[in-house]
Amino acid sequence: MSYENSARIINDDIFDLINECFAQEKSSRNNESRLNFFDTYNNYFVLTEDGSYSINSKEINHKVETLHTSTGAISESFEKFIKPMKFNYDKDIAILDICAGLGYNSSAAIADFIKNSSNSNLQIDMVEISKATYACGLLVPSPIPEHDITKKAIEDELIKQDYATLSLEKAEIPENININVFIEDARQTVQGLEDDTYDAIFLDPFSQNMAPELFSVEFFKQFRRIIKDDGIVATYTSAAPIRAGFIEAGFYIGLGPIFGRKQGGTLASPNPEMLDYSLPKNDEIRIALSDVGIPFRDPGLNNSSETILENRTEERHNARHNTKISSAVKTPIFLGDEMDDEKLKRRVERNLAKMNIPSTTSKEAFFIIECEKNYCEKQDSENNSTNRILDMEKRLKKVKKGNYV
Repeated sequence: MSYENSARIINDDIFDLINECFAQEKSSRNNESRLNFFDTYNNYFVLTEDGSYSINSKEINHKVETLHTSTGAISESFEKFIKPMKFNYDKDIAILDICAGLGYNSSAAIADFIKNSSNSNLQIDMVEISKATYACGLLVPSPIPEHDITKKAIEDELIKQDYATLSLEKAEIPENININVFIEDARQTVQGLEDDTYDAIFLDPFSQNMAPELFSVEFFKQFRRIIKDDGIVATYTSAAPIRAGFIEAGFYIGLGPIFGRKQGGTLASPNPEMLDYSLPKNDEIRIALSDVGIPFRDPGLNNSSETILENRTEERHNARHNTKISSAVKTPIFLGDEMDDEKLKRRVERNLAKMNIPSTTSKEAFFIIECEKNYCEKQDSENNSTNRILDMEKRLKKVKKGNYV
């Protein structure tokens, strides 16, 4: 199976139907297959609460999910990827949209730019591995007028790639908006991009377990190279290995907006002053001290998803009880706490003992988490999640070696 077929996420049935639709367009040069597609196959599309449509994923672990939150597909784009940004619309703006999918995130960015800009320029570089996924963006009803602009850019590229044939999108792309559409492995795209280019990077793969290659330390190091000093990376995920990966790649991290989920996403920037809110305290502790904070690695930016996942599992195993506290029963979050549940306490303290930590209330435990005394929900350039995580990592190493005094 090619990387494109393994990496694309849309439902197998609609994937085949979309390819068939555009093959018919090519053979007949008739616009009916495309114009009638949504009405014919609308059962494959999912209406979300804000009136915009999503589509179903392929089956993953015996489950099918929608690509967007049921709370609202286009609303999710605005809430998670636009509102956290601190764009200066008096200057030109450049955005990299990874896993652009149906084009909603880019469309939201265009809408916000048109609303707030007067005489500046916008550049959007959209990256998506699957032609059919981009094509689905042409077939779905536009949730906002600016989506028609995105559709036009997608259609132009699909025609260049000999996938689409007819130019049916009538929207004009404004002269001060430049949209580049890439249809390839994002890992290859980023390596060809120039340093210090982007004000924002939208990172929107379906999940880290499906595409760990798009959440690796090495991929984030490319982000660090191409993003501006005041730029922000936004992603929906709150997963510990992703947050740890950003830190190892040289970013500061902060809490992203909560929308359609119980937890907020993640924001990352070279400049801590661009990030307003700390991660939850327990998240910081687990990332710093637990093997769950081992990031994904892809040294050559060319490994398969399976290889990356297998290597991380092995690294976690090797780190557990050696450089990291076991993640079992979320052991590190109990440091500094009195525990009433005797059964749980025994399990926690067995894990801690292997790291030279006698108990949850030992002097070693309090030494490791000392920086959390200064925890503030509102973070700044000194007192922030990243600095606290790095401090706890250093302290754990000292305790393990027995030289923390």
